[in-house]
Parts: sequence; C-alpha cells; structure tokens
Amino acid sequence: MNRKIILASLLLGSIVANAQTNPVLYSWLQNTTGIKGRHYVSGNSTPINDNDSANVQTVYYSSTWAYIRTKGIPAYISGPYLDGNPSQATNQNAIFKFPLVPAQNTGTATSTTAGNIGVFVNGVALFDYRDGVSWKNSTSALAGGPLGGTGDGVWNRDAVVGELGGFDCAKGHPAMGNYHHHQNPSAFNLDLQVISTVCNLYNADGLYLIDSTQHSPLIGFAYDGFPIYGAYGYKNTNGTGGIVRMKSGWVLRNITVRNTYYTGSSVTAGPAVSTTYPLGYFREDYKYQTPLASDSLDDHNGRFCVTPEYPLGTYCYFATVDEDWNSAYPYVVGPTFYGIKNAQKVTSITESVTPYASTAGVFSNVKENLNITVYPNPASDLVAVQLNNLANKNITAELFDLNGKLIQKTMLLQGSTIAFFDTRTLYSGEYLIKITSGTESVSKKILISK
Repeated sequence: MNRKIILASLLLGSIVANAQTNPVLYSWLQNTTGIKGRHYVSGNSTPINDNDSANVQTVYYSSTWAYIRTKGIPAYISGPYLDGNPSQATNQNAIFKFPLVPAQNTGTATSTTAGNIGVFVNGVALFDYRDGVSWKNSTSALAGGPLGGTGDGVWNRDAVVGELGGFDCAKGHPAMGNYHHHQNPSAFNLDLQVISTVCNLYNADGLYLIDSTQHSPLIGFAYDGFPIYGAYGYKNTNGTGGIVRMKSGWVLRNITVRNTYYTGSSVTAGPAVSTTYPLGYFREDYKYQTPLASDSLDDHNGRFCVTPEYPLGTYCYFATVDEDWNSAYPYVVGPTFYGIKNAQKVTSITESVTPYASTAGVFSNVKENLNITVYPNPASDLVAVQLNNLANKNITAELFDLNGKLIQKTMLLQGSTIAFFDTRTLYSGEYLIKITSGTESVSKKILISK
C-alpha cells in the first residue's frame, strides 16, 4: 500500500471520535492557578511581577478546528535582552486556529515565513530561523530587521546565531512585544556546552529540560497542525530502538565564498566565510542530505513516528540540537512545512464551539503523575528536577539531607517542568529531593560529589 495512504489512515485512526482525546486539545497548558508573567530588566536579578496572565487562557473546539486563546506570556521569567532590544513580552490577545486532523501537503511544499509559524503549548509563539536581516552587496553590510533598511534577501541571517546575545535564559526574545522562540526552548545553562552566560544573573527554567533517557514532551504545534516534540524520541518510527537524539538532516556546505546556492545556481554574492561571518551565519550556508539512519529527520525537520501521545503514529517535528544540546538548524520547523498550512491567528471565532474542560490541577495518583527525573546525578554545582509532564498546578520541591533537615525549598510553577537547587555550598554525600502535590508526594535520592 502507498505510504501516503498508510500515513493518512493512521492519522485518522489516531484521532478518536471524541474530540476530548485529541492532543491538539488536551496538550495546552491552561492557566488554572492565575499565574502571571514575570520579567527581568538588565542590571536587576530580581524578577518583576507582570499584570498579564501566563500560559493559555482557554481552549475551544468545533467538529474540525481547535481554537487556542492566549496572551503569549510564558510562566517562566523572560528577559533581559542584552543586545539593546527595548521591547518586553506584552499581551498579544491572540486566538490561534488549528485543524483537529492535520493533512500532508502532497503538492509543492509551503515555505515558512517571518513571524509566527507555530505555537508552543504555553501559548508562546514559534518563529523560524530568520530575523529579517540579510546581506546588502552594494554596501557590503547587513541590513533589514532590527538593523533598518533592506538587504538583498539572498543571504539571510540566522537569528539563532546572529542574535545570540539578545536571547534570555530560556532562549526567547520579543519582536514588538511578541515574545517567541526560534529554537529549542530549554534554558542555556542546562546545555552540555553553555554558549551564553545570561542565566548566570537572570536564571529561568524554559519550557522543558532535555533528558536523554526519556522521550521528550510534546511542546507545541506547527501551523500545519502537526505536533512538535523536544530533542529526543524513539529511534525507530514504530516506537522501538530506545531513546535517541533526533538529528537534523541539514548540514553545512563546504564553501569559502558565498556566490552560489547549494543547488549550484549563481546568486548575488554575500560576504566570504570568515570569523565575522562563519559558516552557519546565513541560512543559505546549509544543504540537505538524505537521511542515513532512522533517527535522522527529513527536510521539514520531522518524520513519521510513534509517540506517547500518538501510539498509532503521526508525522511530527522535533526541536533539534547537536551533541552538546545547542540548537541545530533548522531548529524546529522548516524551511518548509510537511503538511497543509491552514492554522492561523484569527481575530474571532465565527462558528459554534465547545469549551474544552481542562483537568489541569487534578492529580489522581501522585506516584504516576509526578514521576520525576533528577539531573545530573551525581551532581556538583546545580541539580535540576524535571517532571515528565509540564506542571498543571503549583508544586513544591524540597531538598533534605539524610537526617531529615530541610536544606532548600522551591516551587514548580504551573507551566514549568523544572526546579533548580544550588548545591555549590553543600558537602558531598546523599540527599533527598521530595516533590509534593496536595497530600501526596514522591521522593528521589541525589548524590552530591565535589
């Protein structure tokens, strides 16, 4: 049977007639605790409380569409933006419309565009690689976007590289108030190789913590309606083979001058490869190579796969990272969509819809729902505690020594997956981390090794 027919059948079969079982409805982090946004300003490591509610406000659905209402504000602390960006994350008052049953585009693939190309489960926008800046050959300089003017649009700057100094700890920043991520939304200081020091003074937890031992959570949906996962998944498309890092099929070209595309066509020249403009500075520095292994992704940065939310399989994108957990091009989606791009931001809901009744904040079995991962273990300076799922209500995290003495206490706020303990001043030895929700709790031992 044709693979496209098989894929379509599996997609339809994975969506049960009862819309309440559809991940595009139940995966959103609805704000049930009243949590509001917070932000840092440069020079002050104490976060400022905002007036706008964080996470998703409400979810509605019809027979064919899901509607997500959000202000676009994350629960994790945003800012500051140390490249001089004067903007802050502000209320977007947005309604996003997603198909309940996404479909493959069997014609010419649709390119991603500037601005929103998807939405993370906390209601925050996803952008693609670009920042509106490109090379202007006549002036031998960059132009466009935040720099002003207009570039040639031939050699387009990669925002993840070019704007590195302007991302906050959670790897996000605002464009005219629209806070967004171009890349994997996991905090800089939790990468294996830390390439930004912004978290040193302005710590934030990001949307999720990369864990190489577990399938990454569903973290969003692209504008074609297909799900987006974090950096790790099952090696094989049928859900077997263990957990592996999903690998981008895009690789850097072997060039020293920039006057052709990877197709061989001649184009207006950009700057020569140099320390100022290294390979990877421009989107056109990459080419796609056919995957050599089952854990390599296609040119849309996704593949067909079985996931915890889609046991019968679906097409899904991954937020790709390299072996050091630094973001890897094309980062999330792109440069083209796999499916029919029919999701969009709308000004109102013009059909009859039903509110989706979120069960957020209700844990029927704490030992099942508060399964936690402690990383790293052993640890020396910092311990991260991750929930397997995003926190649907505020949860207490405590660190004890083996004599029962409380050493530190923190909270996992709704919409977070991570709590941190600073262990630099602790002696080597065993400690206990306790996660509590209501009257139930789960504990794990952690070894501190200096």
